Amino acid sequence: MDGRKRSNIKPGQLVHIVQKEDQRTGDLTEGYVARILTKSPQHPHGIKVKLETGEVGRVKEILERVGTLVIGLQTTLFCLYFVPKILI
Repeated sequence: MDGRKRSNIKPGQLVHIVQKEDQRTGDLTEGYVARILTKSPQHPHGIKVKLETGEVGRVKEILERVGTLVIGLQTTLFCLYFVPKILI
């Protein structure tokens, strides 16, 4: 889904953001959305959110969790990686 549209983002959703200090390198931070900070319905650089960890940045990817498999879809890149289950 497109991280530039506010309607695609919901609190509790798993996303990748780029923080202000990481804009030059493009380093992404993964986390769950706590609050949506951008008021407008869309933003060309991504909707600004605050993660549950307190980090603030613009959404670059919206991740969809299917069991323990996390799938990230971008307009130009398809990322697929496995998140192992922690057994107790």
